[in-house]
Amino acid sequence: MTSTVDLLAYIPSPPQGVWEIGPFPLRAYAFFIIVGIVVAVVWGDRRWVARGGEKGTVLDVAIWAVPFGLIGGRLYHVLTDWSTYFGEGGNPGDALKIWQGGLGIWGAVAFGAVGAWIGCRQRGVSVAALGDAIAPGILLAQAIGRVGNWFNQELYGRETTVPWGLEIYERVNDAGRLDQLAGTSNGVVEKVVHPTFLYELIWNVLIVILLVVVDRRFRIGHGRLFALYAAGYSLGRFFVELMRDDHATHIAGIRINSFTSAIVFALAIAYFVLATKGRETPAELRIGKAREQYLADHPEETKDSGPSAEPDGAEKPAEADTGQSDEGPGEGSSGGGAASTESSSS
Repeated sequence: MTSTVDLLAYIPSPPQGVWEIGPFPLRAYAFFIIVGIVVAVVWGDRRWVARGGEKGTVLDVAIWAVPFGLIGGRLYHVLTDWSTYFGEGGNPGDALKIWQGGLGIWGAVAFGAVGAWIGCRQRGVSVAALGDAIAPGILLAQAIGRVGNWFNQELYGRETTVPWGLEIYERVNDAGRLDQLAGTSNGVVEKVVHPTFLYELIWNVLIVILLVVVDRRFRIGHGRLFALYAAGYSLGRFFVELMRDDHATHIAGIRINSFTSAIVFALAIAYFVLATKGRETPAELRIGKAREQYLADHPEETKDSGPSAEPDGAEKPAEADTGQSDEGPGEGSSGGGAASTESSSS
């Protein structure tokens, strides 16, 4: 009789991560990153509109944030894995081959935030408020991007015998040479490992749900929901890093991503505790001339209209449902105005 363990063991890896469609290669890694970006932009824009913002704002900002994020993600990966590209036997030219995988989420978020700040200044909106609107979508995009790591057979952990272990196959190219990135599986299992990409994917989805619930219940604003996203992701990534044994830069024997996770977690929690409570009014979503124009178009409102924070600093629970929704990528909004990664393998 087949045991339960036999039925569960093991999770197979996809036989390949690249498909040739005519003269163009379809790379699973790039495909899932693009899908994640689209989901983040669409859902983020609907959440922004539900908060009182103008439709199309997130896409306008994403035009700046996405390229900056991709550049930052690649730079972080290369800098923290310097020897692979510039050490003995390395090829510096490979540092530019982003399609081969390797995007560090920390660099992507940091540089993406710079791009978002530029886009927000041009659009006349608050970058902190926009960050709250797009935070769940960014993390969901990271979860989607992790599927690309599965196809690339990367971001896995130490060898294991657990029933949900991941099989890593040998992949060979048309010449019969080993090619883990662009080759096709020959059916030989190299090893069975912890699917840490899957652990992180599941954790990310759980934090996405938490962000949506907290945002709806307490009407989080002023960048605090984005801080909660950063803290939640960092907490999970810290423990995922402890399960990996692939090549990585270490500081005092500890993987550099573990240090980064701990630092980001501490800073995010501090911001969450100290920042202004409550949520911005529609006027406060805008800055400079954009706010002045909004107030001119809505004379019934003032710059201080609506409580953005409770007098005693306590969080304000959400009021009864008004018909607006900012909870899911498939839900729109009836109110408001007229209207970023990571995937990463490091």
